[in-house]
Amino acid sequence: MKGLKTGLVVAGLLMAGVGAAQAQTPVTFGIGGGATVPLGNTSDAVKTGWHGLALVQFKPASSPVGFRIDGQYQELKSKSGLVTQGKTQLINGTANVVFSFPVAAETKVRPYLIGGGGVYNLKFKPTAGGTSPSTTKFGLNAGAGFDFALSGATIFVEGRFHNVFTDVSNTKFIPITLGVKFGGK
Repeated sequence: MKGLKTGLVVAGLLMAGVGAAQAQTPVTFGIGGGATVPLGNTSDAVKTGWHGLALVQFKPASSPVGFRIDGQYQELKSKSGLVTQGKTQLINGTANVVFSFPVAAETKVRPYLIGGGGVYNLKFKPTAGGTSPSTTKFGLNAGAGFDFALSGATIFVEGRFHNVFTDVSNTKFIPITLGVKFGGK
């Protein structure tokens, strides 16, 4: 009987420790989506489109600086009047530094800056059949956002300028994202 009580106490302490560790984890996962607005020469060929986003973020509780890896899928339809109709597909993965402005612990709105670089795959898909080759290029991004703390999750909204170093002229766009993050402190 004494061994059973000791076992239950140890199991209870271990479960409490695991629960506390999960509550203070520096890792956050998230998903989001929204509109992608083309800029410059890119806006001459395509209309505003849509995107989806998945992210993993690591931010130590004692630091305002964190690191985030995210992936996006985007589609932008060709403007009417162009010789070839279709859609442009962009798939990218970026590694970013995130600076969260210091705010009081009870503050529900937390602003942040984000920027980094990554790999972008661009492919045009014509409506009239056929395929076109894809190209993979390096690009940079920078932007800002707000986290809105809720119980159990965080809603975020952000906008980022992306500049992809393509051959003729750079591909530029701004995804405006609304999403949700889970985990973290």
